[in-house]
Amino acid sequence: MQAADFESAEASYTGRMITVPLSALEVAMVQTGARAADTLKDTTEFARRLDDLGYLRLWYAEHHHSPAIGAFPPVVLAAHAAALTSSIRLGSGGVLAPNHAPLMLAEQFGTLAALHDGRIDVGIGRGPGTFDEPTARALRRGAGPATDDEYRNDVSESLRHLVDEVALGPLPEPWLLSSSTAGAALAAELGLPIAFAHHIRPDNTLAALRHYREHFAPSRWCERPRVLVCVETVCAGTAEEAARLAGPMDVVKAGLLKGRSDFPFPTPDGAAAHSFAADELPALEGFRAQQAHGTPETVAKHLANLVDTTGADELMLVTPVYALADRLRSFELVRALSTA
Repeated sequence: MQAADFESAEASYTGRMITVPLSALEVAMVQTGARAADTLKDTTEFARRLDDLGYLRLWYAEHHHSPAIGAFPPVVLAAHAAALTSSIRLGSGGVLAPNHAPLMLAEQFGTLAALHDGRIDVGIGRGPGTFDEPTARALRRGAGPATDDEYRNDVSESLRHLVDEVALGPLPEPWLLSSSTAGAALAAELGLPIAFAHHIRPDNTLAALRHYREHFAPSRWCERPRVLVCVETVCAGTAEEAARLAGPMDVVKAGLLKGRSDFPFPTPDGAAAHSFAADELPALEGFRAQQAHGTPETVAKHLANLVDTTGADELMLVTPVYALADRLRSFELVRALSTA
């Protein structure tokens, strides 16, 4: 979409607009038949285009041992994108604290923040980033999953190191990622902005955010509750095309529902030919109903309603579709629906 086309799309749309800032989550899906290097080229072009479109921030997720998602360290991708863009904020969404020494995490993001003044975020999460137990143990040097206390200490130590030991200038902006009330409680206790994974646990969103706001304690990082909601968003010219583009991720999700991450990311045609088990379809349909798929009018309505119901200060869009051109088109269409 050229600039003139983007302005035309914005001018011709007369439905409900999105009034909060828009950001993006990059999960680096590896297409069937493609190499990881091809995915990295796509992530580079994606960052440049979102910078041009005026998206507020772009975060990179940490994943391991999956044929569908690249195992690319968020700090490396953020550093690469920061060097090639001019205004968009870059960071992790998230870097998984149990997999990293707090001091090393602080050093990496502190250095990035010093190199790119005012443009670096460090979104911290808990999960291992994999369903593969040997990989999870390797990341933890043989240790098992982090306990609640260990995770809290990891986050607290990372924040302390940012301030006390590695502050080279401007600090990265810290966020706590959450998909549960427990994560929201920790964000409230530490006085951190919260990035809630509505695209993973939509049934938890409202209760978790209510708890966060009710128990929030102001801190040096955040004076008041601050909420970002991440939502799966697939926008296209027709509802049928949006459903076709969303098909490959449905195949991956069907595996994730059973604790498996060994599904490759199929083509839309391959996904259309996939046979889902009877018990998978209701779960997929229920999940899809709480995300934002469809035409610009439908997507705008879903996103605006999500802002209304959650009180989100910002929306982060994750758009796991097969081809870069289709993914960029979705982000272009949604950007035209925003007044922020």
